[in-house]
Amino acid sequence: MADYQSTFRRVEMKYVMNPDQKRAVLDVLDGRMAVDSYGRTEIRNIYYDTPDFILARRSIEKPAYKEKLRTRSYGAPGPDSRIFVELKKKYLGIVYKRRLALTEAEAEEWLDRGGSGPDTQVGREISYMFRNYPGLGPAMYLSYEREALRPLDSALDLRITFDERITARLDGLDISLPAGGTELIPGGTLMEIKTATAIPLWLARTMSENRIFRSPFSKYGNAYKKLLFDRVDWELCDRYRISRHHVFTCFPHVMLHSDF
Repeated sequence: MADYQSTFRRVEMKYVMNPDQKRAVLDVLDGRMAVDSYGRTEIRNIYYDTPDFILARRSIEKPAYKEKLRTRSYGAPGPDSRIFVELKKKYLGIVYKRRLALTEAEAEEWLDRGGSGPDTQVGREISYMFRNYPGLGPAMYLSYEREALRPLDSALDLRITFDERITARLDGLDISLPAGGTELIPGGTLMEIKTATAIPLWLARTMSENRIFRSPFSKYGNAYKKLLFDRVDWELCDRYRISRHHVFTCFPHVMLHSDF
């Protein structure tokens, strides 16, 4: 039996906050929630996608169903430490996450070199993605520093995370390499509220008073847009009257400088 939670089903609500808004939330959480046993953690992710970034493009289109595949490490992985291979699906606002714990070498042999994966339900679902998306491979290194809080009342179904220094890059796609790249929210914080029920009234009131509103913020989708922005030939887009939305969702390669 796995010594980690391998499946999740929950609603994830995201909020981009400035420092003052974060302080207001931390004040109301004091005495109600505490930092979990991991403390402040560096989270490293390698996202898998096709050469034309079909998964990233679908993510920013906000469809009823979308899916992502990534490997994740909490801190720098050692030769024998485990990383997680995670399949994340979202359907009608509900997030379903399944994951497997493997060593980095085992994950690379399976995902990057076409080896056999674990013969489990989750393993078969992940292997199916490679058949369903030809060319699927490492596409982006995305990292951040996370502080996760758990409720002091065990009956409360609530988890809150604060992500800062969110960076992404399209090179150096090795999870053992140091984090770094383009920052997505300079000076800001991404708060995620994860629950299978509802936000407590005391928290909802504080958020309303401080004008903290829900943001449809996908780290991977926004990193895709930000990293490709400087590579787009915007004069060519204007010439042919192609909107920015269509550049990112429909023409990711046609409009890149490097392709001309």
